[in-house]
Amino acid sequence: MLTSRDILNDLWRLVGLPPMAPDAIALPGSEPALPSSFRVGAAAQASIGAVTLAAAEIWRRRTGQAQAASVDLRHAALEFRSGNYLLVDGAAPPDPWDAIAGAYRCGDGRYVRLHTNFPHHRDGVLKLLGCAYSRDAVAAALSGWQAEAFEAAATDAGLVVAAMRDFGAWDAHPHAAFIAAQPVITLERIGDAPPIPLPPAGSRPLSGLRALDLTRVIAGPVCGRVLAAHGADVLRITGPHLPSLGHAEIDVGRGKLQAALDLRTEPDRATLRGLIADADIFTQGYRPGTLAARGFGPQDVAALKPGIIYVSLSAYGEVGPWAGKRGFDSLVQTATGINMAEGEAAGTPGQPRVLPCQALDHASGYLLALGALAGLLRRAEEGGSWRVGVALATTGHWLRGLGRLPDGFTAPDPKIADIPDLLAPMPSDFGLLTAMRHAGQLAATPPFWSRPAAKLGSHTAAWPDR
Repeated sequence: MLTSRDILNDLWRLVGLPPMAPDAIALPGSEPALPSSFRVGAAAQASIGAVTLAAAEIWRRRTGQAQAASVDLRHAALEFRSGNYLLVDGAAPPDPWDAIAGAYRCGDGRYVRLHTNFPHHRDGVLKLLGCAYSRDAVAAALSGWQAEAFEAAATDAGLVVAAMRDFGAWDAHPHAAFIAAQPVITLERIGDAPPIPLPPAGSRPLSGLRALDLTRVIAGPVCGRVLAAHGADVLRITGPHLPSLGHAEIDVGRGKLQAALDLRTEPDRATLRGLIADADIFTQGYRPGTLAARGFGPQDVAALKPGIIYVSLSAYGEVGPWAGKRGFDSLVQTATGINMAEGEAAGTPGQPRVLPCQALDHASGYLLALGALAGLLRRAEEGGSWRVGVALATTGHWLRGLGRLPDGFTAPDPKIADIPDLLAPMPSDFGLLTAMRHAGQLAATPPFWSRPAAKLGSHTAAWPDR
């Protein structure tokens, strides 16, 4: 079975970075870290470790100084569910899940999972089912559907629904071959530009670097959060007309400036073009083709800023029959067999069981960040504009390929009272936060968030002075 170091080395090679020294990073701890048959601890340690090592390498190239790096496996695994360990003025935020979200048995005995946290997704599901807004009403309506028929109808309606499959059924699905053929992270040159040196040394690895964050929910915002932890100026752009997840935004919003632009309007598109001209990284998590229709596809952005690192997140990738399908971590777990496999490992075959954390979201966020930092290193040496691609489904395929833990469910399931050593107080626009510290540690430049978590749209859409 691959060790965390093996997994990290594989990720490092995927983004084209030179081999690291065997002692470049310490990776203490052992599995299992959370109750799961999947290797969520190793995935967390390796993905966070790869980003930490990339930040250390940027620091070394800027200053000539190496520094010790480490990622503890327990800490990394628990950071994969950092939102569970957030307090605001001593109180836990409200449950982010909508009342009818979750898994339901259909008339053919199979399950579907609904994601209804956004009002338009909830209302669309209720319209399709023709039922009232209650779990009992939804369950009764779904008893008249076959699982895959409802999944198809919901997908056609632009909703977020997944039929539950086991690994065999997923592997036979037409889209599965496209996922299996893709690496967990891609980094490709998409345009010419002269080499752009890393900025003169600042106080932190990413000081002086600017990242636009046009992502939502968890995976993309996690990428921006870790860039901010290492000193980047991260400007998050959301649409003022788009729904948010409320308190769930706080955890992933640490360290960022928060602005709003309506890209349906030309004045706001012009503002974004101006921001891109001074950016190093552009991260987006909209469905394939969505931003391109507004003039912000990879080639468009590379034309606006030669040398940009364009980072894309999708649910099911950008090729294949499900390339445009909407999805979230919980639904990808459902569709690709992870929930059924976890239930079987837990001794409840036929009963779905979710992972103990949103591992696909969090791992994808760190993989996006790894790609972004590798892109910065490579453009400094080779020049060029670069594109990073990560999909939740390929991350799930990668997690599945790491192997399984026969004793995985013997792991503890820590509550917030059990982990005071991993938490720290920090201010925010919402009150005093108690939140998870970052697991990726650097001796000379320890990560931290210099900006408090702020409300969406509370800042001007402009870069701060370098």
